[in-house]
Amino acid sequence: MKCCQSSPTAAAAIVAFSMIILVSGTAIPSAAAAAVEHTFVVSQVNMTHLCKEMAFTVVNGQLPGPTIEVTEGDSVTVHVVNKSPYNLTIHWHGVYQLLNCWNDGVPMITQRPILPNHNFTYRFDVAGQEGTLWWHAHDAFLRGTVHGALIIRPRHGAASYPFPKPHREIPVIIGEWWEKDLPQVDRNMTNGYFDDYSSGSTINGKLGDLFNCSGVLEDGYVLDVEPGKTYLLRIINAALFSEYFLKIAGHKFTVVASDANYLTPYTTDVIVIAPGETLDALVVADAPPAGRYYMAAQPIQAPPPDTQTPEYATRATVQYSSSSSSKNSSRDAVVMPEMPHQHDTIRSFYFRGNLTGARHRHRHVPARADERLFVTLGLGSVCRHGGASCKRGGNLQESIVVANVNNVSFHIPAATATPILEAHYYRRRRAGAGAGTGNEHELADRPPRAYNYTDQTLTPFGPEEMRLEPTSRAVVARRFRHGATVDVVFQSTAMLQGDSNPMHLHGHDVFLLAQGIGNYDAARDEAKYNLVNPPRKNTVLVPNLGWAAVRFVADNPGAWLMHCHFEFHLSMGMAAVFIVEDGPTMDTSLPPPPEDFLDGRP
Repeated sequence: MKCCQSSPTAAAAIVAFSMIILVSGTAIPSAAAAAVEHTFVVSQVNMTHLCKEMAFTVVNGQLPGPTIEVTEGDSVTVHVVNKSPYNLTIHWHGVYQLLNCWNDGVPMITQRPILPNHNFTYRFDVAGQEGTLWWHAHDAFLRGTVHGALIIRPRHGAASYPFPKPHREIPVIIGEWWEKDLPQVDRNMTNGYFDDYSSGSTINGKLGDLFNCSGVLEDGYVLDVEPGKTYLLRIINAALFSEYFLKIAGHKFTVVASDANYLTPYTTDVIVIAPGETLDALVVADAPPAGRYYMAAQPIQAPPPDTQTPEYATRATVQYSSSSSSKNSSRDAVVMPEMPHQHDTIRSFYFRGNLTGARHRHRHVPARADERLFVTLGLGSVCRHGGASCKRGGNLQESIVVANVNNVSFHIPAATATPILEAHYYRRRRAGAGAGTGNEHELADRPPRAYNYTDQTLTPFGPEEMRLEPTSRAVVARRFRHGATVDVVFQSTAMLQGDSNPMHLHGHDVFLLAQGIGNYDAARDEAKYNLVNPPRKNTVLVPNLGWAAVRFVADNPGAWLMHCHFEFHLSMGMAAVFIVEDGPTMDTSLPPPPEDFLDGRP
């Protein structure tokens, strides 16, 4: 059709459109801020897939949960009614929560969990951000089914996007299907038992036609498009275990934003997205409209000698509404994209290397850091029952495999009665600046010993890894002066695994300055730092057997969780709390908790 042949590509149109925004953006009157209110009823709903009926914990009876749509500057109120049998909190992933750490939604870090048959109200503003974020449960693997999109549109409307206004905007949420009791999976992982896996992958909650029940194919998500139109896909990886490749047969993506930060437009036929990340991508419906095209999502896993686990691809369908025959076509007529191999981790590395921050929306990168941390990410073990010595090397009767940062595994004792933020806030005011919460282990500047972090002989249980395996458990925290510029180099290791690690910092964005494969070498690698237009992220994928260097300004007072967004790594202890001290003024200090906030104590 003529409209398809003559329409410009998304990338070409963006170049001219961005120039217009610079001149005309400030002439558009801003919209008045609104108060947006939602009620989330968390309950269990029976669902039947793959020939099995199970009760799943969801919000408002749906999977994914409801999308929150707001405009930059709006105030958001969400009433959570917990009718499920589990304790839970809701985390607003990527929302800055400036001077509002109380509402970040992390159990025993910022609040007590919401007990069954109890309610809790979150209140926060979405100021200084626009793009795709999301919300999810932050407890016991429940985010596998308790999650949804949080879309922040520009205050000046879609005309102020730094790319052509799309015909439609569509959330695309990649997830997993678990035929398991997710809190029990969490308990198993915490106790060192790793025999639980998902049964499939989903796109917008649907398994798709790669899965069946007694020969009856599962329904898949269908995206209807019109020839020549441009669509903005707001892509979220809500999976617990896997990074994914995403492709649409016969189409290309132009990636324009990540983690609610605009990027220099990047055109590609494959998107790579890790758990916790969001990506905004334009897709022009410019394929022959008589066809139908699969949108396929393929999990990625580290190659051997890393442990190989069951991984399941899924697919949705893109179909053109102008084709009268498309809806009646057989599945054999649907075009399938050629997917990368599940072990092609280097493609993920190069995809991320092509992402840079949009210059016309770019924020200043501090020229130098005040503090520097080198943080290793790997596995180790602790003795069961708190013993000082035990048999390791895979002896699950005596030891528990844990995840760690700089050889310390994050663990909040069950007897802890006070959330870290509350303890920090009140004890600081009683004891003065710098007072701790009483049971902190300071995250060190570097691991206790240096070694060849990416030596793959450390991956299998055996004599090579056993000398490095002993790990401690503690409430791992690091305190930062308000306004300090902090460099963190995350180093993935080969210790008992070769995974990548999607590291998420609450309450802040970070500049991703550089990444590399192998061991980080400051003398060599600091010269690679991009201080001109690095991407800003809230979740940074540290490559398999590689490193990522980030820089951030600790300017948001509170207690902020920093953790791997692979759920098994989080439950095993790959986390720490970054505590940002108050600044010198009221405007740079954490206010007291809201009046009714502490009423939620058990």
